[in-house]
Amino acid sequence: MMPTISVEQSLLRTLVENRGRVHNIEDLANRLPLIGCDIDSCDEETLEIEIFPDRPDMLSGETLVHSMLPFLHDSPPMPHLAVGPGTISVTVSEDLESIRPVVLAAVVRGVKVDEGIIKRLMEHQEKLHFSLGRRRRRASIGVHDLSKLAPPFKVVSVDRNYSFIPLAMTESMTIDEILEIHPKGADYAHLLAGMARVPVILDSNDEVLSFPPIINGDHTTVTCETRDIFIDVTGWDQRACEASLMLICLQLAAMGGQVEEVRVKGYNGDIWRIDGTPVTHKVTRKLVESILGNKFKDSEITTALARMGGIYNGEEKGVLSVSMPRWRFDILHPIDLVEEVAIGHGYDDLSHDVPKAPLTAIPREDGHLRRRIRDSLQGLGLMQIQSLTLSNDEDQFNSMAWKPQGEVTRMTNPITTEHTILRQNIIPGLFRLLAANRHHELPQGVYELGTVVIDHKNQEKFAFLVAQARGGFASLRGKIQALMRDLGCNDWTLVPCEDGPWLKGRSANIIIDGNIVGQCGEIDPNVGMKFELNVPMNGAQFDLKALGKVVQDPVH
Repeated sequence: MMPTISVEQSLLRTLVENRGRVHNIEDLANRLPLIGCDIDSCDEETLEIEIFPDRPDMLSGETLVHSMLPFLHDSPPMPHLAVGPGTISVTVSEDLESIRPVVLAAVVRGVKVDEGIIKRLMEHQEKLHFSLGRRRRRASIGVHDLSKLAPPFKVVSVDRNYSFIPLAMTESMTIDEILEIHPKGADYAHLLAGMARVPVILDSNDEVLSFPPIINGDHTTVTCETRDIFIDVTGWDQRACEASLMLICLQLAAMGGQVEEVRVKGYNGDIWRIDGTPVTHKVTRKLVESILGNKFKDSEITTALARMGGIYNGEEKGVLSVSMPRWRFDILHPIDLVEEVAIGHGYDDLSHDVPKAPLTAIPREDGHLRRRIRDSLQGLGLMQIQSLTLSNDEDQFNSMAWKPQGEVTRMTNPITTEHTILRQNIIPGLFRLLAANRHHELPQGVYELGTVVIDHKNQEKFAFLVAQARGGFASLRGKIQALMRDLGCNDWTLVPCEDGPWLKGRSANIIIDGNIVGQCGEIDPNVGMKFELNVPMNGAQFDLKALGKVVQDPVH
């Protein structure tokens, strides 16, 4: 699922003002999707906003407002992060190269901390761990009360018998005990699997600040008395670590803090300090105008990029120079700048264009069969939907009582826990659709004809699912019979099956000429409960390739 943040009324009033292009919540709801988020819910105290995965720079109320003001109210862009000089240093041991090589740090002074700030800071930290940090593997963040520490700091490796008092504990524990017993240690122990030595950050008194990426030391906890905050970020991805550090600093700066640099001497001797200046990107005018189909004046590009938080530096030999905030992790390619121009300019204001490539095509071999299936299912009163090909093991297999067919295609770096694999079945997506519409009246019937991935190869399946107060298996059989009639198939049978999300004794394999082409049945109420559906349901799922082999094509 996409992350959701709560924006308090004090910040919400900054977004919704009687000026610019936003005057009320309705205006805000219409404009938020353009920049990468959507309103989930709103009450008198908070606004729940769902953030699209490609905008990790909006995962706190403060950084959201920072990004929104230029877009919503044409406020001047603010791509710089003000950073002052500092005297604190961190030294990284050479053996960290093979343990956790990226170590970055900064200090933010003068933050007036209260319970609300602590909560928002911790929530932001965990959202960054999940998104940019890829569950702390690429980047993990430590936040500490600087007044309880004695700089300078050092990052060293220790063996697993090393002990200290971790956060939320009162007694010293060894590294192995933390990884086995402490809740955070058990959750993230896999990140250090196979390592004989692990990283710790120490101050000049050899007190443990942090055991990254697992847990902080107990004595560094940020409280309402904290005014100066030390932030460490460690990991394997330099860019993810830098963006995470800058976004935490940006949030604390919005709370009144002053960001201060920390001198970090890396494992290889290189010196790193936080850099608050924007990054300069290049994109050709030809690419922008060919993709968007518009001729842009310099003033239009300036305005469009300013709304997206960037600064247009001008053009040289057909190449546009753009300065964007260094924490904009999503700017990876010139095409991303094209999108920034499109969003900032406004899609409604782009000119119309016609395709310049020939559009003639060869019909699919299964095209007639697909059309007949759609006509039949729509004739039965079912509504066609299109769901995501991305899914997860719980929906595809555990909840459905289906075993994987061949190898499962998994995402290497999933953005959300719900999108970790490519689906092998269509029906789970139908469950999700009905669950999202459970407040509507019955009956509800939907179907989908789409792609699944089995053994890393695309295949086609179709399925339908009906939620209705009455009917049961007799109604389902009538739908199967009507579908078979429309496909010109008279010789078909139903044979009881044991697997699948079906109610025992009320399900069957659909067999044509001795070949299993699909399954159907009443839905087991226990399966429906997993999707918060408490109504009787029935449905079916077919393999299009298997069906195509036994159903005659009347056109040929």
